[in-house]
Amino acid sequence: MAGSGAERYEIMRTTALLSVMLLVAAIAFAQTSSPTPPPPQNQASPQNGNPPASGNSPTQAPGTPAPAGGHRMLQAKSQDEMKAYQDATTKTDAAQAEAAANDFATKFPDSELRAALYMRAMNMYAQANSSEKVIDMGRKAIAADPTNPVPLMEVASTLAETTRDTDLDREQRLQEAAKDAHAAIDNVDTGLLVPANADPQRVAGAKRTILTNSYDTLAMVDMSRNDYGAAVGNLQKAIEQSKDNPEAVLYLRLSVAQDKLGQYQPALDSANKAVQLAKDGTPAQNLAKQQQERLQKLIAGQGQAPGSALPGAASPAPGSPGNPPPLPGQSTAPSAPR
Repeated sequence: MAGSGAERYEIMRTTALLSVMLLVAAIAFAQTSSPTPPPPQNQASPQNGNPPASGNSPTQAPGTPAPAGGHRMLQAKSQDEMKAYQDATTKTDAAQAEAAANDFATKFPDSELRAALYMRAMNMYAQANSSEKVIDMGRKAIAADPTNPVPLMEVASTLAETTRDTDLDREQRLQEAAKDAHAAIDNVDTGLLVPANADPQRVAGAKRTILTNSYDTLAMVDMSRNDYGAAVGNLQKAIEQSKDNPEAVLYLRLSVAQDKLGQYQPALDSANKAVQLAKDGTPAQNLAKQQQERLQKLIAGQGQAPGSALPGAASPAPGSPGNPPPLPGQSTAPSAPR
């Protein structure tokens, strides 16, 4: 059956976080490392009226034309604000980065750079697999910048991955995850912070990754609610967005959702694809092989015609011989046999 909870979480962190961290950080690094300071305070300093943005984000001097494509950029309102922001970005420990972000937000409560610092702390906590801190920092980034798809996607995916059937606030967490995932999708073209000289291919790649993970998150929420038809639709959208860099976990999830619907031959096809894509010896590969073997025996034993559903397609209890193994990020009731 599935590995430990920590093992399942590690698989999803790799899928949902690292790709976005690398892509989004790469397109913004040059501008973040040496942001353009604002002009002297005696010069005109128009504000662009946009909310603050995510960590590792581009900045610009007030009055600088916005980059093409509808993307936003950040601006500091004073030299003091810019200096405080730069000082805060020197912190290399997650707790110190959080403290620096909180201190900056206290001193500059209207700054557009607040969310950038909270995003930075969020990423550090993510690397340390501190999921509740990821959610906490991400929520603060969202409060400062409600349209930036990166913290929206990250909070949504972390909530979906870590919510369990026994959580007293389970439904509230799932609702928040779905809301944030939808917001990430809706704002991916206008909310992402991109420097004017960013490589268009990297920007497009970052957007595809955000969409992939957001649709995957919606599918996780669907599966937690036993809405497997909706899960299949969202997973197919996630797979379409990631077709240039296909992921085994997406096909494994799709196989389980199709399996739950009694679509056994499509489920086997998806499991075969997951086995093909998974790296040797990984938990994802082990789970995919279990699903593949189970479906092969099921189809062979029932004499099913390809593409048809077997009689009695209702799903047994999670973890039983007639049911697919739990997936990375998929919660199961503690009483279910493993």
